[in-house]
Amino acid sequence: MLRSVRDLDASGKRVFVRVDFNVPLRDGLVSDDTRIRAALPTIDLLVDQGARVILASHLGRPKGAVVDGLRMAPVATCLMRLLGRAVAFTPDCIGPSVTAAVEQMEAGDVLLLENLRFHPQEEADDPAFAAALAANVDAYVNDAFGTAHRAHASTVGIARLLPAYAGLLMDREVTTLSDLLDHPGHPFVAILGGAKVSDKLGVIERLLTKVDALVLGGGMANTFLLAEGYGIGTSLAEADRVDEAGRLLAESAARGVPIVLPLDVVVADEVRAGAKHRLTAVNEVERDEAIVDIGPGTVRAMASLVEAARTVFWNGPLGVFEIEAFAGGTEATARELARAVSHGTTVVAGGGDSIAAITRLGLADRMTHLSTGGGASLEFLEGRDLPGVAVLRDAPAAVA
Repeated sequence: MLRSVRDLDASGKRVFVRVDFNVPLRDGLVSDDTRIRAALPTIDLLVDQGARVILASHLGRPKGAVVDGLRMAPVATCLMRLLGRAVAFTPDCIGPSVTAAVEQMEAGDVLLLENLRFHPQEEADDPAFAAALAANVDAYVNDAFGTAHRAHASTVGIARLLPAYAGLLMDREVTTLSDLLDHPGHPFVAILGGAKVSDKLGVIERLLTKVDALVLGGGMANTFLLAEGYGIGTSLAEADRVDEAGRLLAESAARGVPIVLPLDVVVADEVRAGAKHRLTAVNEVERDEAIVDIGPGTVRAMASLVEAARTVFWNGPLGVFEIEAFAGGTEATARELARAVSHGTTVVAGGGDSIAAITRLGLADRMTHLSTGGGASLEFLEGRDLPGVAVLRDAPAAVA
């Protein structure tokens, strides 16, 4: 069990909250505020208790250098709108500017620090940098499950120095994913997509011991199609993973857990918007064609499994989701899962593109749980002990 922020008497205290505000920006504005909204319950809880709330996040991959296009100022503007209150902002995440800003805070105030990854010491989990982050605060809350698989200064180092708690989102993510593995309702169906099978070999192997059926799509399915002897033309695949895919197919057969591969696919002569494309059976892909989406027959096969399921986990797009003409399979999956929830099925969805499809279709509120974790969710389901979660179990004693 993790010590929850609900166990913290935050009144009057300076609370450092690691959030995951790694959001997309377009023309200097936040284009998708899903991750910011996910952190609001924890922020509101602390504000209502009269804490001084200091928020910190990374944004993008600045690689330890200051990148103007990755400053947190647009996030502060978006957060002010969502909270309906002022949010102070500092030009750095450590140092005199932070100390001065914290000293000026009153009960219920919110402060957002500059991008943590402008300092190379963040990703190195540098002890001195962690100490600098902890210098102005009384307690630590981690509400950034999406970074929990990274042993960084703001996710691990600082938690060793302060009374540390799981935020409401972190607590819900860990509880939901633990229940998914340990107490799922059966039949339990997993749907995995995305480009690379190498990113998900471990989670596929683990899920084969948990689920009743596993549906694969996206680029990763092409590697399995190769293992089955299908021609995939110029489609994205990982030739060096074909043997492993074949081993997993054999394991699924031995366990009696079907791995469902595409039956029909959309193929294109080029992977670009406006490219000529057609629908075909999976065994009729031409040498100069690339698979870019699953077809309606595959969607129907998946839908029949989902309809009978009590639990579904989905991670990853089932086609080249970024191109509208090739997003049909991913969007159809989102609609089928929303329909299943309305009939009582538990649906947990994760991964940036999956959540983007769900959100774009206005279906976010119709899912049981949207995991903000991405890679963290997959590593958790694979059975790894995430550093940002493990450290919370070994946190210092509660602050008085």
